[in-house]
Amino acid sequence: MSPDWPVLTLRVTADADPSALARVLERFQNLNLTPRSVLAEWGINNMLHVQVVVTGLSEERIGLITAKLTQVPSILNAYWHR
Repeated sequence: MSPDWPVLTLRVTADADPSALARVLERFQNLNLTPRSVLAEWGINNMLHVQVVVTGLSEERIGLITAKLTQVPSILNAYWHR
């Protein structure tokens, strides 16, 4: 792994919408990038919690993905971290 491409984690909370997971993952598909891991689970509050771990993206690019996801009506919260 290059130090130019750190391991980044995207975390998303979404409504109980069947398309929410696909909307998150399509951002990476559009970049022809397969995440290192994806974890999605229903919370006790009937929300979908998604964690996507990626490498090969700059912090600027993951920031843009996060900003676009927050514009999706079913996405309640999205943020990324190292």
